[in-house]
Amino acid sequence: MKIGIDIDNVLSKFNESLLDEFLMEDKSKRNSGIVNNDLYITRGMFDWSKEETDEFYNNNIERIAINLDMVDNASYYIKKLKEDGNEIYIISGRDNGEYSDPYNMTINWLKKYDIPYNELILTDAYKHQEKADICKEIGIDVMIDDSINVCTKCNENDIECILFETPFNKNENRFNRLKNWKEIYNYISNKKLNVILDTDTYNECDDQFALTYLIKNQNLFNIEAITVAPYSHKERNETVISGREKSYNEILKICNWLNFDTTNKVFKGAEDYICNGYNEDNEAVNKIIEVALKNNKTYILGIGAITNIALAIRKEPKIIDRIEVIWLGGNQLDYRDNLEYNFRQDVEAVKIVFDSKVRLTIIPCKNVASKLRIDINALKENIGNKSELCNYLIDRFYNDGYHGIQEERVIWDISVIAYMINKNWFKKEIISCPDIKEDTSYELTNDNNKITIITDIDRDKVYEDLFDRLGE
Repeated sequence: MKIGIDIDNVLSKFNESLLDEFLMEDKSKRNSGIVNNDLYITRGMFDWSKEETDEFYNNNIERIAINLDMVDNASYYIKKLKEDGNEIYIISGRDNGEYSDPYNMTINWLKKYDIPYNELILTDAYKHQEKADICKEIGIDVMIDDSINVCTKCNENDIECILFETPFNKNENRFNRLKNWKEIYNYISNKKLNVILDTDTYNECDDQFALTYLIKNQNLFNIEAITVAPYSHKERNETVISGREKSYNEILKICNWLNFDTTNKVFKGAEDYICNGYNEDNEAVNKIIEVALKNNKTYILGIGAITNIALAIRKEPKIIDRIEVIWLGGNQLDYRDNLEYNFRQDVEAVKIVFDSKVRLTIIPCKNVASKLRIDINALKENIGNKSELCNYLIDRFYNDGYHGIQEERVIWDISVIAYMINKNWFKKEIISCPDIKEDTSYELTNDNNKITIITDIDRDKVYEDLFDRLGE
């Protein structure tokens, strides 16, 4: 999950410190104390003139900000959120002209209180839409802020907000208002991500592992749909339509083993590839659109040809701002080509997704997901005889029906599920979306929309978790 966190009054005790400073200064003025508790500290709480208020605030705010205390247990629970695999984005309105060096001042403060984060972004506190726009661009799942205006703008952009409780937002009931970091941690830890798995399930053996892995993590995911992605094998006379039927039945079989209710959950997808001129409606495309328009945010987990996803984006571009695509496809950025199965089956579909500017994370196959190589003895040792399904997965690993008997192979597709479970197991790079050349290789760019490329995987962590889940 991508979590956005404000600083002042969420991580720092800003209001408390500012009030203490005003009370001390008031004693040297008229010593009138608080004259209106219903107004904000700098906007009429004291009987100061606007000139007096502005002068004291502007002359002292940087000193106050540097020395702010941390909100109780903020560091502890943010560390727990980070360890759970969430991404932490500190998004603060400190770039508002009040500080001489707001970025380094904030970095030093976060370091002082040992608050972990993936990225620090500063905005203008007086431009509330700016923070909402950044949250939208990043794909923030939950924004934690004390500002009613920021929460309102985020809400208008379909971003869920937690309003951190302060005396100055006590009458606001439109948002989930929480009073401390323990409450926030418990709320987020129990929140599920909406996901759709787009899978060519019968193609090898890795989709079966990935589907099982996903269903075994329903404490983390609200599985909205499982859609059948196209695949075919000319040399084995396997057409897209025949492969689709086998995948559909395979999904039902695995779901039945796991007691997963497939009612209105499993949908057949494309009957051909876009590169062959296919542009028809199908159950999968319509379901992707339906779910995407229903939810504020849906993750589309693609572990096959990206045809269904491209068709959905082309048919209903409105979903672009409401989805994030995690796709296993192509090869490492500097590899000679992308003639990898998921990519080469429908290059036109890949181009549609790239050009759409949808939020996109790519897990390359060659030199990245390929690190998930394992042998059958390791599978037998860890999940052998754990269940009938586990034994079936091992048998399918040994002979998937297409590629002959193999005692060692890569279980590619679990990478996408693992990435959604814990991003700490992966290294990534944010890049300008590459162009696709005629030979399918990437041409790097500088000014396209940003996408995420996974550059490394902690193989052992992924398999340790997979075995724990499958062996339950």
